[in-house]
Amino acid sequence: MKRPLRFAACNEIFGRRTLAESCRILRETGYTGIEIAPFTLAPDPTTLDASERAAVRDTIAAHDLEFVGLHWILAAPAGLHATSADKEQRERTWRALDAFLDLSADLNAKPEHSTVIVFGSPKQRGTMPGVTPEQAREMMRDGLARLAPHAEERNVQILLEPLSKAQCDVVNTLAEAVAIVSEIGSAAIQTMFDVHNAADETLAHTELLRRYWPHIRHIHVNEMDGREPGQGDYDFAPLLSTLEALDYHRWVSLEAFDFSRDPREVVAGAFTHLTQLQLL
Repeated sequence: MKRPLRFAACNEIFGRRTLAESCRILRETGYTGIEIAPFTLAPDPTTLDASERAAVRDTIAAHDLEFVGLHWILAAPAGLHATSADKEQRERTWRALDAFLDLSADLNAKPEHSTVIVFGSPKQRGTMPGVTPEQAREMMRDGLARLAPHAEERNVQILLEPLSKAQCDVVNTLAEAVAIVSEIGSAAIQTMFDVHNAADETLAHTELLRRYWPHIRHIHVNEMDGREPGQGDYDFAPLLSTLEALDYHRWVSLEAFDFSRDPREVVAGAFTHLTQLQLL
């Protein structure tokens, strides 16, 4: 008997709606997990105190959802850049990432389960004047390696996300991400697969999943143009079938970038589309 896939969604889809309302809509439309973009919590999410973190954690749990992890992590506080030529800016960014490890762990109501931090953030990791792509890659590798012990301690996995060249010029394919992951050699530093961000891959997406499976810890689903599944012509059936064949038991998370429409319509439509494909 097939194990049903677990579906989550990223909360930035809901714009200015409260976390409680976002959680309510997600649960009513069938989701069981939620990812949080930290900038939706506070201008500087790293400064949230224990009671504020508990309030977020309890709100998620009260709606019978699981906290999956964090994504879009360097949008706040302002002024972060992980590969800047400015040493002070770069070090401040990696300190913020270290603080996000604690935030991710503190929002988790089930500490026996690991959470994730999706390290995408194209504007805060691409090259800047005075830094080459190769130098930026080394900064990324060294920074992630320094964070690995703390991530292991807090049961959080940092996932280096490949991004398309149209968004960022540092780590554009799963092969490049896995090379860094392998150099670091920590279970807490892994990678993930995002349909929308796989524009520069040359292999079929199902083959990518199989080839790099040992290091893939999370899946983001969206159309190649960033809309939710079902709004374009991407065939999600082979992707879902491959995940089932690989006995994937982590999260399949919706990350859609069409903020012009009713978020309930977006999340409900995606959930219906994906779960109907599972039944085929």
